[in-house]
Amino acid sequence: MSNIFNIRKAGLLLATAAILTPVSISAQQYDKEDIIVSGQQEAQAADLAMDLSQAPKGPEIEGIISARSADRLQVTADDGTRTIIAFTDATEIKASKGLFGLARKSLATDALLNGLPVSVDTVQLGDELVASRINLRSSDLKTANMIHNGTAQGFAEQTAATEALRSRVSDIDQYNVKGTTNVHFDTGKAKLSERGKADLCATAEAADEMNNALILVVGYTDSTGDYEYNQQLSEKRASRVVNYIQQNCGWKPYRMLTPTGMSEADPMASNDTASGKAQNRRVAVNILVSKGLDGL
Repeated sequence: MSNIFNIRKAGLLLATAAILTPVSISAQQYDKEDIIVSGQQEAQAADLAMDLSQAPKGPEIEGIISARSADRLQVTADDGTRTIIAFTDATEIKASKGLFGLARKSLATDALLNGLPVSVDTVQLGDELVASRINLRSSDLKTANMIHNGTAQGFAEQTAATEALRSRVSDIDQYNVKGTTNVHFDTGKAKLSERGKADLCATAEAADEMNNALILVVGYTDSTGDYEYNQQLSEKRASRVVNYIQQNCGWKPYRMLTPTGMSEADPMASNDTASGKAQNRRVAVNILVSKGLDGL
């Protein structure tokens, strides 16, 4: 596992300049303390289960979901203000239109994707804000779901959509790099080796021990082939890693950042030798924590 946490910030900065935005869905267990700010107290379980309509009304919070755990989310406003809001089984989650043209308007908590613009009606329970209703636009949800999918098809569209969401909050892509794992591939292939699979799950396990950690996946190739071929191959490798780490390593999709392919950019070694090319045929799995949440 010698590749784990080999930090290469120069290459990472090149990749993150275009694609950093948190993405979405699933159900990994989080500690409740993951995104609790200093001085904030947890509401009692009995209070959280009560009929929220009977609780004192709190402020309406508008912004973008910049972090979330199993029962809390952080909403960052246009001016950078961050608000921690709890949500319960009693919280209504509504889209302005039916999801993807369907008549259904009520959504599950899986719809609360990082990077999604929301308007939150809150109630006050002790010192904590609890969401009584979370409102979002189905068009934004469709965009966030597309980014979450992480497939090779539509990477260009994902990048454009990511920029559209990210532009709502200027500092959403400010992250600290905690470590990088590189998994390598055979020439022209996107098949994971057994060692690569083990390294991916080890990385996910290490990241899971860090509060508010997200994972960014970036694919690369060597210089064999033309640009278009290598771009598609790098995206396919990134997609394969995203799918494996979510499906086999238990990593929550809402704790992923948008994957990307970088073709043969940022080589780790010279492409003039076979050994150098072998090092360059890789996917970098980066563990990141938002600077606004690091240490919480």
